[in-house]
This record gives sequence, C-alpha cells and structure tokens, in this order.
Amino acid sequence: MPDRLLRINAYTTFDMLDGTATGHEFEEEAFAVLNVTAPRKNPDAVTLELELDNTQLEHLPAHADRVTLTAEQARTLAGELEKYADRVDAASDGE
Repeated sequence: MPDRLLRINAYTTFDMLDGTATGHEFEEEAFAVLNVTAPRKNPDAVTLELELDNTQLEHLPAHADRVTLTAEQARTLAGELEKYADRVDAASDGE
C-alpha cells in the first residue's frame, strides 16, 4: 500500500488482511490494515483503525476509518471476538 494514511510499523496489529468495501451499488475487495492503539502517556481511550489498500479500490478515495472506544467498550469487543473465534474453532474441529 504505497499511499497509506495509517502509520504501519513493526507494532501494527495486522498489516495484511483481506478486506471488503461495500456500498449501495458496489463491493470491492482489497488488502487491509487493522490496528489497535492507545496513547502511551495518559491513555484515555482505545482506537481501532482500518484502512483498505486504495490502489485496489475504484469507488472509494484514499481514507482510513477510526473508532474510539472506552476501556469498557474495548473489553466488550474483545469478548465478542473471543466468542465468535470459539465458534469458528468449534466448526473447524468438527470437520
């Protein structure tokens, strides 16, 4: 992703995922970056960032999406991720 908006380094959570952008009349697939951060000094929130490789997109301009979560919201999200990860694991164990 040569024209990234997010800073990508060795600490980036996921720097190469499969992503999808869906609009009213389009759906495009592209590589994606997903990162979770919090300020090093006096952290007051968790930030979840997502950016799709804009060189692979025809309908969207270069952009990054960010969501700011409280600590409680971040824990709720983590719990939901664990629950669905367990479901995927259980399904693949049954094959």
